[in-house]
Amino acid sequence: LTFEGWCYFTQIRSLAKLARDFPDTTIILDHFGGPVGVGPYSDKRDDVFAEWKDAITELSKSPNVMAKLGGLGMPVMGFGWHEQEAPPTSEEFLGPTRPYFGHTLESFGVERCMFQSNFPVDKVSVSYKILWNAFKRLTANYSATERADLFHDTAKRVYSL
Repeated sequence: LTFEGWCYFTQIRSLAKLARDFPDTTIILDHFGGPVGVGPYSDKRDDVFAEWKDAITELSKSPNVMAKLGGLGMPVMGFGWHEQEAPPTSEEFLGPTRPYFGHTLESFGVERCMFQSNFPVDKVSVSYKILWNAFKRLTANYSATERADLFHDTAKRVYSL
């Protein structure tokens, strides 16, 4: 069995403790650990990113934790795409989200990360086609093996598919 951990960035360190306490359980971090960008965090993106980044680094030290890379289109993340007349292009989507992808991939490695669509929730901000095109653009310079891990192999292994 696996444990899916959908939490906000302020709770990632608790998930890290859980991972240390249960090292034989595969834990999957969902939605990047929720780097919230609304409400009291709406004008604190840099502070949220710094706290999130440190917590992700700590969490990644537990080899039993995997990361799902998706969910950044949810309105709670604060990018505001759901308020625009037209959804972002894949490049526009990657602009502000690239640091989250970059740090998570650097911390966990491609063998412990997998892309996810988070549909239909993300549909309010970005289309399915645009999202997957963004993933392809993000990994354009990755090797075939690295891309296979992110698009398929990690999920196949983690979920015993």
